Amino acid sequence: MNILLLGSGGRESAFAWKITQSPLCSELFIAPGNAGTGAYGQNVNLQPTDFDGIREFVLNNNINMVIVGPEEPLVKGIHDFFLADAELKAIPVIGPQQEGAKLEGSKEYSKAFMRRHFIPTAASATFTVNSLNEGLAYLETHKLPIVLKADGLAAGKGVLICQTLEEAQTELIAMLQDAKFGEASSKVVIEEFLDGIELSVFVLTDGHSYKILPEAKDYKKIGEADTGLNTGGMGSISPVSFADEAFMLKVENDIIKPTIYGLKIDQIHYKGFLFIGLMNIDGEPFVIEYNVRMGDPETESVIPRIESDFLDLLLGVANENLAEKELVISKKTAATVMLVSGGYPGEYIKGKTISGIENLRGSLAFHAGTILEDNIVKTSGGRVLAITSLQDTLFDAVQQAVADAGRIYFDGRYFRTDIGFDLL
Repeated sequence: MNILLLGSGGRESAFAWKITQSPLCSELFIAPGNAGTGAYGQNVNLQPTDFDGIREFVLNNNINMVIVGPEEPLVKGIHDFFLADAELKAIPVIGPQQEGAKLEGSKEYSKAFMRRHFIPTAASATFTVNSLNEGLAYLETHKLPIVLKADGLAAGKGVLICQTLEEAQTELIAMLQDAKFGEASSKVVIEEFLDGIELSVFVLTDGHSYKILPEAKDYKKIGEADTGLNTGGMGSISPVSFADEAFMLKVENDIIKPTIYGLKIDQIHYKGFLFIGLMNIDGEPFVIEYNVRMGDPETESVIPRIESDFLDLLLGVANENLAEKELVISKKTAATVMLVSGGYPGEYIKGKTISGIENLRGSLAFHAGTILEDNIVKTSGGRVLAITSLQDTLFDAVQQAVADAGRIYFDGRYFRTDIGFDLL
């Protein structure tokens, strides 16, 4: 099979690494890819939202499957674009159609879906600029802290946890009236704050059956001991100790099954990944959000634990016979440490030369924000490299990933040394 993988981050690097291990893969193209993905296939100078350019490339290169990494092309309808084209419609796209992608593209839509199908989640209400006064009044009736979420995609920055009523009211005005997050905050979901431990659960579905992939825990805060600003993720761990068999059975029965069944009831034909962000509150799972693709950096911890043929699983999604496919998960622990640019998650430095990647002793380096200039690997994003170690114990995995992260250098580089410490 000739495969086209869309995206350029750490998630796509992990996908590329795993896909090329499959005997089913003839050629892998990554659009646009990064300085690391070229080791697994051929980078293509195409953006994931350039549907016309993707069409031309797919037809000219005899592509047999398109795997969509990031959310934006899904929300913009790339799967629908293929289905509507006589020459493309037979080529499978791994990722939901536009209606299903609304589970991530609209917080209001996903909350309504959860309420409709009795899926446990935080209480919420949605407001627009026309109902701003009602929103301000609604805040006065809520206990603190309280969560404000931009309805649309805001590059992971549209969620605010407000500690005081004054802060919440100021932020609501900024989001609705002053378009703090642009079009994404033309609607704002005000949500009850859930106090617990977060968990990321990943499901692969062909629209009928499903496989539960390894779970992971993401670390969002920039600083040690979970302090400072939120980021796209500073590291991750898989498996997660508190997600034992009893808890995961609740997740499956109370959340996964009603979600898959709900998609069927609503006649949303969903083929691809479903990322369920959960909160464990005293042993009970609640959904914080749905994403319609794999998470990052969780993917870099999850994929190395999948021992079976990943591409064969995706073929099961394409052919709607996923139930017949085998999913084998390693009992080892994966720890991922993100190296980030100086200044991240604020304004950060780009174009710094990276050295030492070849010095890793017990880890994989998944490129995230890198670029190749004159055969020199340089930084091009806030999150630069994901260093993942797969070991027999959590302690060994964390220790190895941190040690190997320290062997890599670029000006201003920073990483957390305490990823997974809360689970030790």
